[in-house]
Amino acid sequence: MDRIVVVRHPELSRTRVQELIETGLILLDGRPAKGAQKVRAGQRVEMEARQRPPVRAEAESISLEVLYEDEDVIAVNKPAGMTVHAGAGNPRGTLVNALLGRGQALSKANDLLRPGIVHRIDKETSGVLVVAKNDAAHAKLGDAFSQRTVKKTYLALVQGLLPQASGRIELAIGRDPKRRTRMAAVRKTAPGAALRTAREARTDWNVLARIDSTTLVEVQLHTGRTHQIRVHFSALKHPIVGDTLYGAAEHLHVGKIALPALRRNFLHAAKLGFSHPRAGTWIELRAPLPVELHAYLEKLATATGEDPRRIDAALAGYL
Repeated sequence: MDRIVVVRHPELSRTRVQELIETGLILLDGRPAKGAQKVRAGQRVEMEARQRPPVRAEAESISLEVLYEDEDVIAVNKPAGMTVHAGAGNPRGTLVNALLGRGQALSKANDLLRPGIVHRIDKETSGVLVVAKNDAAHAKLGDAFSQRTVKKTYLALVQGLLPQASGRIELAIGRDPKRRTRMAAVRKTAPGAALRTAREARTDWNVLARIDSTTLVEVQLHTGRTHQIRVHFSALKHPIVGDTLYGAAEHLHVGKIALPALRRNFLHAAKLGFSHPRAGTWIELRAPLPVELHAYLEKLATATGEDPRRIDAALAGYL
């Protein structure tokens, strides 16, 4: 049903069509339809495409791990599964809602959905995220991100063995024309329109450890494009473990053993360094590797006969 409606109404996303189905606004032969319902020739489909109600950031009581706080900024260790701010179809459980829930004053430089937000981390990525409490701090931090003076370090586990000890990926990134939820690496040989709308991006990486058919890497992010690390490693045919949107297997296989699905991306914003917007002093914040990612590495080591202590040594300073 949802596919049929999207084909007939390409102006609607599949997510929006599914919302309309769930709220009973799409009927099949006069009865509320179901998303997975098969549609046969001759059946009648009726739809009332109401607009979504306006989304607002609302205070919610959600616990947060605060890494640093003063009168100008607050930095948190965002967990995987939490979106940074509310959006269409996703108004609850956000980082902004959690900050508002603790009575936090935030800058008003953005719209009402994104108070204080100067940068973002993907929903299924964890790690350090800094938020501005006032407009002056927001402006200074925004300039720092734009001028690329902020140091962003990630940890990632990718499928396959990277052959070199280090490398650089410089591929422009644009919207995937075939799948709206994805971004895509755009090479210089791409058609003119695709190349013109893509934005240049740079990702540097260093190998920390090779574990069976995976590589643990430390990543320096020099630009901040949407899904940048995920897109770049997917373009190398080494997708981030757990990132099925960009081609990763749902289950890693070690010999005849299939490891349990990770159910998140093995991507973590481990360090963030920036000049304080008021004092100008350099601040470097760290978020330790999440328990579920460390446990996954231990399972991988056990399955391959590796000594987990070798992996922990490679992660010195990140645990």
